[in-house]
Amino acid sequence: MVVVGAGVAGLACARALAGAGVPVRVLERGRVPGGRLASKRFDGRPADIGAAYLTVDDERFAAVVRRWHAAGLAREWTDTMLAFPGGPPAEPRTGPVRWAAPGGLRSLAEDLAQGLDVRLGHTVARVGPGPVVDGEPADAVVLAMPGPQAARLLEPGGPVAGAAAAQTWHPVLSAVLRYPARDWAPFAGAFVNDHPVLATVCDDGDRRGDGAPVLVAHTTGAVAAAHLTDPAAAGPLIEDAVRDLLGLGAPAQLVHVHRWTYAQPDPGDGGHLLDDTLVGLAGDAFGRPRVQTAWLSGHTLGGELARRLAAG
Repeated sequence: MVVVGAGVAGLACARALAGAGVPVRVLERGRVPGGRLASKRFDGRPADIGAAYLTVDDERFAAVVRRWHAAGLAREWTDTMLAFPGGPPAEPRTGPVRWAAPGGLRSLAEDLAQGLDVRLGHTVARVGPGPVVDGEPADAVVLAMPGPQAARLLEPGGPVAGAAAAQTWHPVLSAVLRYPARDWAPFAGAFVNDHPVLATVCDDGDRRGDGAPVLVAHTTGAVAAAHLTDPAAAGPLIEDAVRDLLGLGAPAQLVHVHRWTYAQPDPGDGGHLLDDTLVGLAGDAFGRPRVQTAWLSGHTLGGELARRLAAG
């Protein structure tokens, strides 16, 4: 049994299979697990450059988050975010509790990967026809990745290839900005509506709980699309937009821009997809684009596969 992709969906799928006694290996082309549950270290300190936080309203995922909390891996961050209607002033909006990770959100993916056969730096070139990975047959194959990436690996014409190709994804640039001091009014995170550059800004020092003078901004899809070939060139544009939004004085000491070509899918439904040949597709495009959706998609697909394999 092979899972391609070691993001949240792939790791949740593999854990469900392993828990049911199904031998499974996870193939990941990157150097670390996590996918968009991503953190990058700057002078030894992690900053979250992918997903901004977790929210929970499903008891199955809540049990996982409670375990992370008990282990010190996850913390309740905030239930109040600012909402900027394009620019200042902002209004506080109360909503669900957002969970963060003191060690960076990637630490949660690393926890999910514990005890699994995860093979990093392994690029898959072709899946299929049927459950075949680069010419080697498997009992079943799960593609846990954005649909456009999965479609490039699959033979065209099948239900999984069709569903993968039908997904619509949008790019985002994520910028880490480190300052000499915390030169802004206290806030946790902000949604920036109808802004030409920014979509969200989070106080990473508040999010992590260490008070570091670090902000992380996510751009609009339009800005990201215009800078996909050279994301670093968008750094000054993002820094200026954050400065104007928050009324900052001193310039950032560090600006690091990360490109996410496939950052956010249009919402979908169905939970996951599994065809008659036992080739499956999982991820957060099967619902609201959230970390919980990705975990549930992989978890439920892993359970279905375990039952199908056991039944022969």
